[in-house]
Amino acid sequence: MRRNILNRLLIVCGLLAIVSCKARKQVMVTRKPDTVAKPDNKINTKLAAIKAQQVNFNTFSGKAKTNLDINGNSNDVTLNIRINKGKKIWVSITAILGVEVARAVITPDSILLINRLEGVYLKKPFSYVYAYASKQVNYKTLESLLIGNAIPELLTENADFATANGNTTLSGTLDDLLYKLIVGADNKVTQTNLNNQNEGQSLQVANNTFIQANNRILPSQIDIASVVKDKKIHVNLHYTKVDFDQQLEYPFSIPDRYEPAK
Repeated sequence: MRRNILNRLLIVCGLLAIVSCKARKQVMVTRKPDTVAKPDNKINTKLAAIKAQQVNFNTFSGKAKTNLDINGNSNDVTLNIRINKGKKIWVSITAILGVEVARAVITPDSILLINRLEGVYLKKPFSYVYAYASKQVNYKTLESLLIGNAIPELLTENADFATANGNTTLSGTLDDLLYKLIVGADNKVTQTNLNNQNEGQSLQVANNTFIQANNRILPSQIDIASVVKDKKIHVNLHYTKVDFDQQLEYPFSIPDRYEPAK
């Protein structure tokens, strides 16, 4: 992969975070309606029911087979993702034969990336992601998308609520951003849409094939499609191993011989 593709790869994965942890067998789950929330419940009750179904954790680790397409340039890689909730997202990207080609650490304030193929590194403030995503995206947004949770800012009583075929749709505006969040009868997020027509920005996320791990239910397949003007990115994540609340390490260092990425 060329330098510009690799330097963008981890930013996308952030839009998107089990090397050292013991893998547990994935258990497919049949999603059942949440009996806590009923169609005639008030908005606040429904919001509380949705929030109760979000995945809660301290640490997360996952291994995902991933297809990344940037403006028609497609690559198959494997992502090893580790999250220390609210603090950092660590990602290692491996290609053919398990060779690591890039590694990154994303925090609420910064992005660090090393590109091993080109021997370069990147140090940027978190705002660097705005070249690839809407300015409403923040660190918590990335964490939420990587584990299939709702973006926190969308769970508001100011949203418009609609129900159809057992699904509930929350829609509204967040600053200059139009949003639509769809949750199933079990109050798990199945789709997230963000759109800013004036800026030529859109983000569509679909969660599929839910599994159970450590008494938590999350999607094993996450499709992310992002458009920012002339940049079109599609990411398909397929988690093959996941684990929660294990002691994790987040190793990251920049070799002395590496140069700043241009």
